Amino acid sequence: MKIYLNEKHIKTEKGAKVADLVKQHKPGAEVCVLNGFPCLMEHTVEEGDRLVLIKKGEVPSKNDLEHLLSARHTPGIADKLKKSCVGIAGCGGLGSTAAIALARAGVGRLVIADYDVVEPSNLNRQQYFVSHIGLPKVEALKEVIKKANPFTKVESHHLRIVPENVETLFGKCDAVIEAFDMADQKQMLVETVLAKLPKTPIVIGSGMAGYGANDLLRTRRTGNLYICGDERSEAGPGFGLMAPRVGMAACMQANQALEILLGPDPRIKQSES
Repeated sequence: MKIYLNEKHIKTEKGAKVADLVKQHKPGAEVCVLNGFPCLMEHTVEEGDRLVLIKKGEVPSKNDLEHLLSARHTPGIADKLKKSCVGIAGCGGLGSTAAIALARAGVGRLVIADYDVVEPSNLNRQQYFVSHIGLPKVEALKEVIKKANPFTKVESHHLRIVPENVETLFGKCDAVIEAFDMADQKQMLVETVLAKLPKTPIVIGSGMAGYGANDLLRTRRTGNLYICGDERSEAGPGFGLMAPRVGMAACMQANQALEILLGPDPRIKQSES
């Protein structure tokens, strides 16, 4: 029978166990992932299974690394995400976190745009480091993404996003994530995308200031507009922004983008019924 071993098609005996394949193909492998989930050595593989064997401490080749990065994915998802493109408008707390989440998930191409540079007060919630202070955010984010997943292609634009350049920047994206701080910027992007790119879903963040109140964060959809956050906690004097709640909203945006790209996860839908 045929299975995939580290994403390569191989033939093996019917009834073969994971331990047999480790011995034959990857002696010393300690991490065994079968169809996206860790398995034991005594597990029996079946026709069409995808088995990943990893030897801890071993640095894989570049070709192997790309496959191993998605070892914990649900089978078949990596290929779909590799062909997809997401635009990210703004590279602050929402944008930098969402971008890295999507790169780790394996989205093939990201278009990131922001005019700002990294400064010290950004570091309490944005995915940058002290060494990035003074760098354009798009440049710093591109560097961080490359370290997380060198196979995601990043198209970066160090500029201010205005109605006149939205279509040029994000016209070829499968979805757009809005990640601005200011309400007027958010409104501008939503109105422009809905008017000039009506077929492109846009995922915005609204309401993630302060801390706690996890249960208030949600996603609401209106046509091609998706809103992630509590829609009430707007940052202002005496009401700041911190990494956990901003990060949760950003990951909700990234998660929503994945659902747009892949469709609803049937296993989660089944668990609801």
